Amino acid sequence: MEQTLVELAYKAADDKRAEDIVVLDMKGVSLIADYFLICHGNSDKQVQAIARELKDTAEENGHTVRRLEGFDQARWILVDLGDVVAHVFHKDERGYYNLERLWGDASLVEVEQS
Repeated sequence: MEQTLVELAYKAADDKRAEDIVVLDMKGVSLIADYFLICHGNSDKQVQAIARELKDTAEENGHTVRRLEGFDQARWILVDLGDVVAHVFHKDERGYYNLERLWGDASLVEVEQS
């Protein structure tokens, strides 16, 4: 079975030990993307490793990475995969931006892990 883009992104983040991975269903809430994946790492290097894994996994599976922003600063890296936008935070920044609360109208998505 082919994995959906959101499942691929979740697994890529999980493979690099991303913490507190949350997927929000943005359909009907935002025109930006169908899903937001939000997670964090505990160091600059881990945040970059998570973002790099998201990018590489998407490309290896035939998906286009539209944008990658914030990589050098590693505080909040945005990986735009089209239907899925991943937000990879440094743990110190995640609570400050609190995207889960900001997009509180979006429902949480349970992602099956294989």
